[in-house]
Amino acid sequence: MATLYSGEEPDQLRGPQHGAAWADEVAKWRYAQDAWDQLQFGLRLGERPVQIVTTTPRPIPIIKQLVADPLCHVTKGRTLDNAANLAPTFLKKIVARYEGTRLGRQELDAEVLEDIPGALWSRAMIEAARIAKAPDMARIVVSIDPPITAGEDSDECGISVCGRGVNGEAFVIEDMSERGLSPQQWARRAVMAYHKHGADRIVAEVNQGGDMVETVIRMIDANVPVRKVHATRGKYKRAEPVAALYEQGRVHHVGAFPQLEDQLCGYTVDGMADDSSPDRLDAMVWAMTDLMLGEAGGIGIF
Repeated sequence: MATLYSGEEPDQLRGPQHGAAWADEVAKWRYAQDAWDQLQFGLRLGERPVQIVTTTPRPIPIIKQLVADPLCHVTKGRTLDNAANLAPTFLKKIVARYEGTRLGRQELDAEVLEDIPGALWSRAMIEAARIAKAPDMARIVVSIDPPITAGEDSDECGISVCGRGVNGEAFVIEDMSERGLSPQQWARRAVMAYHKHGADRIVAEVNQGGDMVETVIRMIDANVPVRKVHATRGKYKRAEPVAALYEQGRVHHVGAFPQLEDQLCGYTVDGMADDSSPDRLDAMVWAMTDLMLGEAGGIGIF
């Protein structure tokens, strides 16, 4: 008999016993360490309990611990090793776009990559401040970094939910970013997040869309408070004060946000190491600027 559990709810693993376990995509579990630890306590049936982990090798602590464990047998598989079972158009498009890049080495070649020298964020910085549950919030905002165009080849629409706790510290609560959203879709998603989390307002960058951004949001819900922000400095300059908050231990991730964290730890003064657009990062920076920095963050408010 097999039982399914979610990495979103580590406490479900308290109590049940197992003789074998298959842990899929551990690097994307929101509460990876807690869920992993609870799984180990229950893996105690039979003479030789075993487990297998299949995952993208993001360099989070639990993955690095497993790779370094002498009792763990590591097998790596490259995307090209599975070429016979993949669509030729997928291989041509994905390999051409990412081969040789840092993201490609992780996703296509199964390499566990360490932090990038000069990146504004480090894995250790994020990990040290990670928490499982957020405290009571004094304020919550939903921020949007809308793409210029829509479609599967467009940039992601960055949508971030962040809060400032009653203790004065900041929290990344949810990353709802996605590629290929139309203006109506990303506006609907942002409004949904606003209501779901009881947010105070939506903060939207309007460099590209101007008044259209607010208009689309109003079409979904005319009563949602919207603050339009306009970048007066480059992304790196806007991100530096927020990264400093992380260094001071004043920003916490409630669970894990693998794609956002990959962007944070891949962002240097020259941009992203793989030349992609840091849209998740940008949305989070807008939220933290509104919550913690205000005008000092280099934004214009209309």
